[in-house]
Amino acid sequence: MDARIVPVDETDLIARAVQGDEEALAILYNRHAPALYRLAYGLLGDAEDAEEVVQDALTYALRRLDRYDPARSAFTTWLHTITVSRCRNKRRRRRLPGLRLADGLGQGQDLPDPEADPEATVLADEEARQVWEAVQRLSPVVREVVVLRYWGGHTIPEIARIVGCPPATAQSRLRLAHEQLRRHLHPLSTSWSPAEEAG
Repeated sequence: MDARIVPVDETDLIARAVQGDEEALAILYNRHAPALYRLAYGLLGDAEDAEEVVQDALTYALRRLDRYDPARSAFTTWLHTITVSRCRNKRRRRRLPGLRLADGLGQGQDLPDPEADPEATVLADEEARQVWEAVQRLSPVVREVVVLRYWGGHTIPEIARIVGCPPATAQSRLRLAHEQLRRHLHPLSTSWSPAEEAG
């Protein structure tokens, strides 16, 4: 086995991968695949489609690393842009009227605490299911912003770059999502309330 230390610096990994280093390519793939899967699953609502999109997006990106420009965006933002584009293509091919996000509620989340109060756990699960169903009712362009913000952890400027719109439009879509989600979730009248964030 090779005794080299695996570099954690993304810039070094990218430089090595551009030179054809298979180990660096594998590390980049494995490092980013889980987050891209959560993003794709959140946008598509289907595990097989999400896996296919992630493999396609990462293969495309890693073969074209020489086109990545760190002055324009962070590497993860570039990968998310490619993944969102591939998800849009997949939705168009499937001609989906909407997305089924409710089935993927547990994707990327921690396992429940076995010591937790069962009744509280059931209530929390029901609330989470209702939130996912409300997100499912959003239009695809609004849903993209919600998934990128709350499941992807992106800022408004990053979201704008990923979806290809001005930051003010991304912020407006997020506000619209908040309003629509409040209307859908009003009967819950519990703790769910998205934070109004500027960036």
